[in-house]
Amino acid sequence: MEKDAKIYVAGHRGLVGSAIVRNLKSRGYTNIIGKTHSELDLTDQAAVRAFFDREEPEYVILAAAKVGGINANNTSPADFAYENMQIQCNVIKCAHDHKVKKLLFLGSTCIYPRMAPQPIPEDALLTGPLESTNEAYAIAKISGLMMCRFFKRQYGDDFISCMPTNLYGPYDNYDLKNSHVLPAMIRKFHEAKVKGSDHVELWGSGTPLREFLYVDDMADACVFLLENYSGEEHVNIGTGKEVTIEELAGIVRDTVGFEGDIVWNSDMPDGTPRKLTNVEKLHSLGWHHKTELAEGVKLAYDWFVDNIDISRGM
Repeated sequence: MEKDAKIYVAGHRGLVGSAIVRNLKSRGYTNIIGKTHSELDLTDQAAVRAFFDREEPEYVILAAAKVGGINANNTSPADFAYENMQIQCNVIKCAHDHKVKKLLFLGSTCIYPRMAPQPIPEDALLTGPLESTNEAYAIAKISGLMMCRFFKRQYGDDFISCMPTNLYGPYDNYDLKNSHVLPAMIRKFHEAKVKGSDHVELWGSGTPLREFLYVDDMADACVFLLENYSGEEHVNIGTGKEVTIEELAGIVRDTVGFEGDIVWNSDMPDGTPRKLTNVEKLHSLGWHHKTELAEGVKLAYDWFVDNIDISRGM
């Protein structure tokens, strides 16, 4: 990509998009554009088309999405399906119509079957039933990556897709009702420490295995793929390493400095028992993660403390 090429990052203020913007700037890209939801509603087809007509971006990174944890996915499946499909259809079709040079679509490893082989290879897609607690979001993301694949196959568009594992870091969502597990833990342990509580209650049994990737590493992988990959198949982005939720809780508790107990509420859902990505394809292309979990959790907690007012409202 040319350093002065116009790059549109959809979702530029979220966890994923803001990290990608930081990475692009660090690599010397100077013409990056983004719009807030109040400036551009990506579910509004006419508004998206008018934006593309006016701005004519050369590259598009589709990081905008309606996201949330188990509770949000369970209680609002129609919203997750509808809004994400609307965003994807509008942006991908406009990118095709305006002949952008390249588009990167970001999905999630929740696209894979609940009982997929571990570590999960890219070809596990559509080989079994999905995890019911995030089925709507997963189906939306599957439709987006397949749309990119079909536009490439039918029209030759350079549309690629990547599937990041569980992400965390600056500008994450720390709302306890809608957040993912790691930011929820950071907030719970921090508030318990401040209040002097003797315990923190966490959902589930603590036994599921999860993989976590610091968001700035994810952004680096995304820009790497934009610069080096044009294949039809999507690419997993992750560390290839996993921990139990209980082990994660211990890391977060130690990082925050909370000295009380952890109580597991086994009446609440665990979600998928194990979800580890196979990152051999990404490694073969020449990219590896840099930030290990303990270091990343400290970076995330430091950011949370420094931005506590906006963090609680996310």
